[in-house]
Formats: sequence, C-alpha cells, structure tokens
Amino acid sequence: MFALSLTSLPLLNRGRNTKNAEPVAISYEDVEALGAELEELRTRTVAKLGTSDREYIYKVIKAQRGLEVAGRAAMYLPFLPPVWLAGVGALSASKILDNMEIGHNVMHGQYDWMREPGLNSRVFEWDTVCPADQWRHSHNYLHHTFTNISGKDRDIGYGILRMDPSVKWNPYYLGNPVWATLLMVFFEWGVMMHDLEIENVLKGERKWSDVKPILKGWWRKAGRQVLKDYVVFPALTGPFFVSTLVGNASANVVRNLWTYSIIFCGHFPTGAQVFTQDETADETRAQWYVRQMLGSANITGGRLFHIMSGNLSHQIEHHLYPDVPAHRYPEMAPEVEALCAKYDLPYNKGGFFKQIGSVWGKIFRLALPDSITGLRAEPGVIVEREPAAA
Repeated sequence: MFALSLTSLPLLNRGRNTKNAEPVAISYEDVEALGAELEELRTRTVAKLGTSDREYIYKVIKAQRGLEVAGRAAMYLPFLPPVWLAGVGALSASKILDNMEIGHNVMHGQYDWMREPGLNSRVFEWDTVCPADQWRHSHNYLHHTFTNISGKDRDIGYGILRMDPSVKWNPYYLGNPVWATLLMVFFEWGVMMHDLEIENVLKGERKWSDVKPILKGWWRKAGRQVLKDYVVFPALTGPFFVSTLVGNASANVVRNLWTYSIIFCGHFPTGAQVFTQDETADETRAQWYVRQMLGSANITGGRLFHIMSGNLSHQIEHHLYPDVPAHRYPEMAPEVEALCAKYDLPYNKGGFFKQIGSVWGKIFRLALPDSITGLRAEPGVIVEREPAAA
C-alpha cells in the first residue's frame, strides 16, 4: 500500500491556519466506495430531470428579462431618484441572473438535454465582456478539470493574486488587497482576460499566434457590450444619456462585486485545500471526486440567495456535478454532506460573512512575507492512492 505522507504533500490545506492539527486519512478502498455512492446520486438525480427543470429555467429567464425591461425603462425617469435607483437595482439583478443562474449554468451544459437552441452550451452567449468560447476553455476545461491543482488551475489567484503559501512571496504581493479589490470591481474584465494568461505573455511563454485569436474575440464581444451599455442604451434615453450611462455602469459594478464574492467564497475560504500535480497524477474518478470536495466550500442561505448565486452557494456540489442543473444542488447537498460524515471528510460550509471574511483575511495575510505571518502548510486529508496489499 502506498499512502501519501505530509512530507510529500507540502501543499495540503494551505488555507487552514490551525495549530498542531493531525492529518485525516482516507483509504483507497473508502475513496472508491465514496466515488460509487456519489456516482449513484448523480444517476438518480439525472433520471429525474424533466418538466419541472424545464419550467424552472424558463421562469428564471422570464424573470431576468422582466427585470431588465423594468431597469431599462426606469432610466427614462432620472428626475425621480427612487425610481432611478430601483431601476439600477432591477438591472443589477437582471445581470446577476443572466451571469449566474442562466449563463454560467447553461454553458456548463446543464440544459443541453432539453434540445433547446437558445439553451445550448456550445452557442450560448451571456451579458458580459468575456467571449463564451474563451470562458468555456478557461473555466469548464481548465478549472473544473484541474480544480485547486497548483500550477494547473489558473483560478488560484487569477494570475495576479497570492492565494496560497506555495506561491513564493515577493514585494509585488504587498498589493494583494489592492489587486483583489480591483479584480472585484472590474471582475467581468478580469474573467475576460483570464484565458490570455497574461503572466505567460509577459514571460514570453505564449506566442502571438496563440494570443491573436483571443484578442479578436475580445474586440468582438467586449466591443458589443461596451456599445450596448455605454452608447446605445444611454443614447436611447436622449437628454438622460449621462444618468443612464451611470446607471448601466453601476449595474455592471454591482454584478461584478456579487459574482466575485460568491466565487471567492466557494474557492478560497479557510479549509479549502490545494494540491500538487504529483499527488493528483493518474487519479481515478473517485479520487477526482474527493479533490473536488476538499477544494470547495458552500455558503448557507435561503432559496432566493441560492438562486441569485446561481446555486454556486453549493460550490461543493457544483464541482462534483458541473453539468447537472444547479437548482438541483440544494436537494443533493444533504446527501453529499452525509457521505462526508460517513467517510470522515470535512464538508466546508458557512454563512456568507463567515466565508467572505476568511477569504479577505487570507488575502491580507498572504500579502505579507511568510516570515512575518508564520504561515505554513497544515495537515489536511491524506488520500491513499493505491489499494492496500492483500
């Protein structure tokens, strides 16, 4: 039997700043048994997909469109501040729904089974500056395949932040809180630039032939978005051009703040583990499942909160089942949590303010040299990679 030791797992649970913690181990046999139970849960859930799921996504789309129409209409009444503010709120909610519960989930293929052209993951476009095809590569493929693997998952720090002690500190990271704030405010632009791999461009590790089609995609998609929100719709309100422009920009910023916060709460709070490429090489499907669970976190809340988060408040379930309709995650979550308890694995969940607080705490701590903070690798869950010898 080969079991990974802490010395061979220097990246385990970097975000967990507990003291004198003891490692938790799960055997190969238990991992495979857990994987089989998680697969069975998926099979049962997919078998139930049908009319209720179809009606749900149509209702969300109808609500999103209604909010957008109401928000756009309110821009014609800036001389009534409460109405204008309500319009900004409606437009913000519309953009959040479009990005989170509709766009993100549709592009994961969660509704491909409906054979609805407008909900096809391969052709869907969303109301944001990032081209859908680039997002499907950087998110659907890179992030969901290599979740929390250092050096493979570019969502760890988004190329500009230090989010794990395995990243060697340098003075640039003193600006960690500043870079994080800028990323939060301009999050849609950060997502757009993600597939460019700017750090590799600066190092000369990406060729112009790789970059050129990405830039063309930006020009087409971002150009349309800027024209729509900052030229066409403001111009349609005539003398209220400036107030409409401000309203549209405000709605985009609100959407950015919200999506950033939800996503970071699901990936970087205390307890979310990071893995090495060596320890995840040749992993089985069941081992992939365990990695998804250990590298993710949930946010507790009510039904509306879950809808407005695109059900990414159930990030653990989303990483386990990215192509299952997200509104099914709340019914799957209790079973997933029970399985974690059964196999003595952590199920990381907490309220929004608890999770976001731990994320920002990590951002500030990792801005400083390890010699000051004393951050070090802490033991997490050791996954045995080979079956026990007979």
